[in-house]
Amino acid sequence: MSMVKKLSVSTPQLTGFPVDPLVFGIAVFLILYGLVMIGSASLEIGVKTYGNPFFLLTRHSLYLLVSGAAALVAISVPIQRWQKYDAALLAVSFLLLMVVLVPGIGKEVNGATRWVALGPFSLQGSEFVKLFVMIYMAGYLVRRKEEIETSLSGFAKPLVVLTLIVFLLLGQPDFGAAIVIISAAIGMIFLAGVPYRFFLPLVAFCVSSLALIATLTPYRLARLLAFADPWEHQFDSGYQLTQALIAFGRGEWLGLGLGNSIQKLFFLPEAHTDFLFSIVAEEMGIIGAGLVILLFAGLVLRGLAIGNAARRQELQFHAYLAYGLSLIIGIQASVNLGVNLGILPTKGLTLPFMSYGGNSLIVSCMMVALILRIDYETRQFQTTNVKRGKRNG
Repeated sequence: MSMVKKLSVSTPQLTGFPVDPLVFGIAVFLILYGLVMIGSASLEIGVKTYGNPFFLLTRHSLYLLVSGAAALVAISVPIQRWQKYDAALLAVSFLLLMVVLVPGIGKEVNGATRWVALGPFSLQGSEFVKLFVMIYMAGYLVRRKEEIETSLSGFAKPLVVLTLIVFLLLGQPDFGAAIVIISAAIGMIFLAGVPYRFFLPLVAFCVSSLALIATLTPYRLARLLAFADPWEHQFDSGYQLTQALIAFGRGEWLGLGLGNSIQKLFFLPEAHTDFLFSIVAEEMGIIGAGLVILLFAGLVLRGLAIGNAARRQELQFHAYLAYGLSLIIGIQASVNLGVNLGILPTKGLTLPFMSYGGNSLIVSCMMVALILRIDYETRQFQTTNVKRGKRNG
């Protein structure tokens, strides 16, 4: 009997599902922390734009309910079923990225066309593409393991897919999502044990290509110049970054107190979305901001550990998927935190679990749900093997 069949017999359905307390606890804490901070950061913009100080908080709470339902669905589906439909999910990814570019369908916001209006909800396909591409990559690494390790062509095939995904993302444009997906895919390939003779040229090619794309596009070049010296451009392209840095300066160690941010009073744009972390630092201080960083680090490391546990049980797809999902969360969080801290150029990336927005929250909750499912199935598989070993002994 194959390993997949053994697993399907041992986990036919979700019954008395025991979740990993660290992953579940950190995710819930970040979500609730973000909910409180969104409530604080969005009061003024809610009054000015919608005539209701709690409008954005209420809407985000509804997104949270949808996210919880999506997570329950994701955690109820056996991992092997995700593996079975990895190619179909890749096709859905291309569809999501192409339909948004169709005139009359794509919704433009701040010069970017990344959304499809679905009544009161706007679908951002690139968020779901992050999840679907990781599922496809995990499946490919399992199917073509020997070919990837021995043949350059086997190694190059998924890169063609990733290149097409990146070009579609740049058409929106969504350079931040492209960086997250490429970086996570490279990390997954590395953790899968691909030979260095293939891996190192890949890294060099990707880094040089992304650098070229960043410098050839005028608005991205302006962001890089502002990043190099934001105070020189503090009333122009460096405005957001300088206002974010001011927020950190005001917060000091203990912060101004919840609700007492000055920068959220229309000084810092996107205070409840991309730059929520700056408001956290201003109101909760370095200690409150440092806690967020530690929690994300703990979540990513625990996710990678779950992947290692699956790999020790020879559940390769489970392992690679846990790697990819953990890296997606970690890389996106790192980019967002780096932008807020002035370590990285400005990118339109939300902070997972915490920033305002339905698409990011839904996908982040689904990713955590899949990591929890991987942990559950790995422990179930290990228990089954131990029992079988005792009977045979």
